[in-house]
Amino acid sequence: MVDTTRLSQRSMAFVLAGGRGSRLKELTDRRVKPAVFFGGKTRIVDFALSNAVNSGIRRMALATQYKAHSLIRHCQRGWSFFRAERNEFLDILPASQRVSEEMWYRGTADAVTQNIDIVDSYDIEYIVILAGDHIYKMDYEVMLRQHVEQGADVTVGCLTVPREEASAFGVMAVDETSRITSFLEKPADPPGTPEDATKALASMGIYVFSWKFLRELLIADAADPNSSHDFGHDLIPDIVKNGKAAAHRFDDSCVRADGAPSYWRDVGTLDAFWEANIDLTDFTPELDLWDQQWPIWTYSESAPPAKFIHDEKDRRGVAISSMVSGGCIISGTEVRNSLLFTQVHTNSYAVLDHSVVLPNVVINRSARLRKCVIDRGVEIPTGLVVGEDPTEDAKFFRVSEKGTTLITKEMVDAWQAAQ
Repeated sequence: MVDTTRLSQRSMAFVLAGGRGSRLKELTDRRVKPAVFFGGKTRIVDFALSNAVNSGIRRMALATQYKAHSLIRHCQRGWSFFRAERNEFLDILPASQRVSEEMWYRGTADAVTQNIDIVDSYDIEYIVILAGDHIYKMDYEVMLRQHVEQGADVTVGCLTVPREEASAFGVMAVDETSRITSFLEKPADPPGTPEDATKALASMGIYVFSWKFLRELLIADAADPNSSHDFGHDLIPDIVKNGKAAAHRFDDSCVRADGAPSYWRDVGTLDAFWEANIDLTDFTPELDLWDQQWPIWTYSESAPPAKFIHDEKDRRGVAISSMVSGGCIISGTEVRNSLLFTQVHTNSYAVLDHSVVLPNVVINRSARLRKCVIDRGVEIPTGLVVGEDPTEDAKFFRVSEKGTTLITKEMVDAWQAAQ
């Protein structure tokens, strides 16, 4: 009898969410990168978790390490809808010295190795290893099918990128059957693809294995004193050399509207984070958060509708080409091309232009903020002007190479002390 169940029903997703994301600077001082806010109401980790659920995977584990409280609390509040009696769950697996009192997670592969007994208890055939810090929509069932049909030891999710941009990634050289023939970490001269020499295949940090195969590989890797216990540095190159590794093109499983480009973003820098959020205010953004067929699940805070008040010259509560979340009060403020998270309160004569404002921010009167990222819980002082003089801004705030200014509570405190 042919087994017609979806492969996702025989699989689990193991989400690696322990990295700080230091390129986001002070945004990750209190929270790990996957817990950083994105898109008005979600967190970055919600995209990997939502992709898994929408693909039919309802057994998931989330490995955490660096400053994980915000991430764990978010998952407890927003991802508690699984029913254990139906064999579905999201297990949170903090680094907890389970193997040794001196040993935390030593690498991405080690995070799975230290939880082999827990994964064994899930009784699964396939495991999908995911990074918890990228923005994209993908049907993992398509990748699972390719893995099984090709009889691969590992299938690696790959982005198709211009060759000149590929040097920032781990790059796959493949043959005409999508078998990976070599794996190159940030090569100076990336190899092209068989169908287009101007394109290269870059690793997404997404891997599919049969659990039986990966389990044996992890045990052998743990015993190797020369290994860094990392998928990208150790396990994948070893399989490319000694086994069968296949490349899965993201274009084949990306969830998007007809004719739309595939969308994947690493929002790991201030500029990339600002740009990806502001892009959502476009007339037709490339990332469709309004798609009811592939929703991005998250914790939905109970908040009243947004409110706009005052209608006087220079004191009009308006938002143009912007996203404004629940609980916001736009009081006599001009908001343009900006994205406001929940419970942002602004006051009269203020101006927000191309700014990303995280939850629970208060913007006082006559403040003018352009191309800013404002961290959660900040109160912007009356009359503060940021984004018009980068040299002056840099005295107190974090100004990126491309002119994005990050504002945190500590920075505001320093500015006020100097006045």
